[in-house]
Amino acid sequence: MNKYLRFPLYVAMTAMMGMGVAACDDENDPGTGGSGELTPQEQALKDVIADYVDMTVVPTYKGMADAAMELHSLCIDIRQKKADGTLATADVEAAGEAWKLARDYWEKSEAWLFGPAGDYYVDPHIDSWPLDQIGMDALLNNPAQMAQMDDEGVYVGNYLGYALQGFHAIEYLLFELTNTTADGNATANSTSVAHHLNYTTEELNYLVGLAADLRNQCILLEACWAGTENVTAEKQDILTETEMDKGINFGERIKNAGQAGSEYVNYLDVMYDIITAGIQNIANEVGNIKIGNPTGKGLASGGMEYDPNYIESPYSLNSIRDFLGNIVSIRNAYQGSPSVDGTIQVPVHTLSSYIATLDADLDNRVKAAIQDAYDKISLMDEPFAYTCGAAEYSSVNEDAIDACNVMNDIFDEVKALLQANH
Repeated sequence: MNKYLRFPLYVAMTAMMGMGVAACDDENDPGTGGSGELTPQEQALKDVIADYVDMTVVPTYKGMADAAMELHSLCIDIRQKKADGTLATADVEAAGEAWKLARDYWEKSEAWLFGPAGDYYVDPHIDSWPLDQIGMDALLNNPAQMAQMDDEGVYVGNYLGYALQGFHAIEYLLFELTNTTADGNATANSTSVAHHLNYTTEELNYLVGLAADLRNQCILLEACWAGTENVTAEKQDILTETEMDKGINFGERIKNAGQAGSEYVNYLDVMYDIITAGIQNIANEVGNIKIGNPTGKGLASGGMEYDPNYIESPYSLNSIRDFLGNIVSIRNAYQGSPSVDGTIQVPVHTLSSYIATLDADLDNRVKAAIQDAYDKISLMDEPFAYTCGAAEYSSVNEDAIDACNVMNDIFDEVKALLQANH
């Protein structure tokens, strides 16, 4: 699946939902009930959104940007050591682990793909699949294109298509599937050493360019949510040098809904985006697309047969880890991040804590649905690249899909409760 093909859908859903909320609220001063001060719910949601931005979203994107910067540095090291004749297995494995760390942060951010990730097409840019292997081979064998490859990711970012960029192109160059064992299970080394110690010059130049472009896009997300002035000087320099600074602070925009400079009429409007375009969007994608399409069991699959092209992160055998990260992103969006970067504390104001004041039973059911989805996915067998098409894993995979759909649907109750109390 080309992941970016779903982007217009969730934008359209969000736009329609936003128009619906605006239509209800425009008759009065948005969020104030005509009094000039925020209603109790609007004040509660304002507090929730402030902690959501500052203690969940921004730290997650900071961690991802930092990890992507390290990945770029390690890819440069691989190229230099290959030139020096000192490249070792450990060097490639270190880059593979850095890829996995950056990937973890990305998957744990997919519950907030609205805003900058969608507005600036970062999501499709760094996470489209399947990889265009034919196009990649053509690129690597095109001297004119390879001569334009640069270490700062400018050529990769501006002149290559989505299916030749991002996590999965890097993944292809750093990882490789291994053969199944005699008992039918699959094993995977972190890297395929036989080839990777013999990288071509073209592959290494492409790898460095890809890693730089990924770094740039991750820094862009952090800067757009935190404000460019609030990221490190090194990150600011990268944005300036690559001409990628957008000059926006989306986090402040949603923290100041209803005020000049914000596209949101009130805090309920923001919360609808957090739930519909964020939480429910990724809940549906994990269940019905990421798991559902390869197994033919999802609501959108139409009973399709096993198709490896629909498997995300197949080269690193990281698929189920990806899925679990997405569920964590939903949990963090609803309950707050327990410790995204190892230092922050759980936010005081969360959507969960607010819903609990309105309907404690619903809050408990939401948290239980999130945990159940996580637990059901945990029971799936890796590598998904093999098990998704095997009959013996069918019921486990179906259970995971069903749990994701239950989790998605329960957030309709959350939205209804918020609307009823507005």
